[in-house]
Amino acid sequence: MRLDGLQAQQQFHIRQRLRFMVNQYEVHGVAPNGSEGGLLAFAQQKRLAFKEQVTIYTDDSKQQPLLGFKARQRLDLGATYDVTDHAGNPIGLFRKDFAQSLLRSTWHVEQAGLPPVTGQERSMPVALIRRFVDSLSWVPYHFDFVADGTPVFSVVKKWGLRDRYVVEIRNPQVDRRLVIAVAVALDALQGR
Repeated sequence: MRLDGLQAQQQFHIRQRLRFMVNQYEVHGVAPNGSEGGLLAFAQQKRLAFKEQVTIYTDDSKQQPLLGFKARQRLDLGATYDVTDHAGNPIGLFRKDFAQSLLRSTWHVEQAGLPPVTGQERSMPVALIRRFVDSLSWVPYHFDFVADGTPVFSVVKKWGLRDRYVVEIRNPQVDRRLVIAVAVALDALQGR
C-alpha cells in the first residue's frame, strides 16, 4: 500500500501471530462491513538484540521494510524508541513514563508538527488488577492517546486466545506509521 493510502486509514486491526521464538504482528485495514480487511503491514520483533528493535514490513514476505522502531538505550525502564521510515528517516518517537506506569501504564508520543501526545490505560481499576493479581494479567487493556485534551488515537485490546487490537485514529495529521509502531509496542513491550 502506498503511504497516502495508509495515511487515509481511520482504523486498523492488529493481530499477534502465535510463534514460539519470535513476536510477529499482522496489521490489517478494515473492510467496508467493519471486519478485518487486507494486510497492510507485518511486524517482527528482533530477538536477543542488544537494543530492543522491531521492523515493520509491507507484508509477511519481509522483503520491503515500511518502518521500524529501536530503543536508544539498553535499559528499557523508561527507554525512548525512535521510529524511522524504510530509509532511516525519523517519523517520531515514543517512550514509556516509568514513574506513572507503576500504577497505570503511560506512554508519550512525539511527531514533528503535532503537540505532545500522552497515552494512558483507560481504566485505573483494570490497570491495578493487571498489576497486583497475577492470575488476571490476561485481562484486556485499552489505551487512549490525547494531545491537549483532544483524542488522537486509541488502542483497544479484544478478548481472545491471541492478542488482537482495534486501533482507531481521530487526528488526521498523526502519521499512521507512528500509530502502528506504538500499537505494536504496546503488546511487544508492555510487560517490561
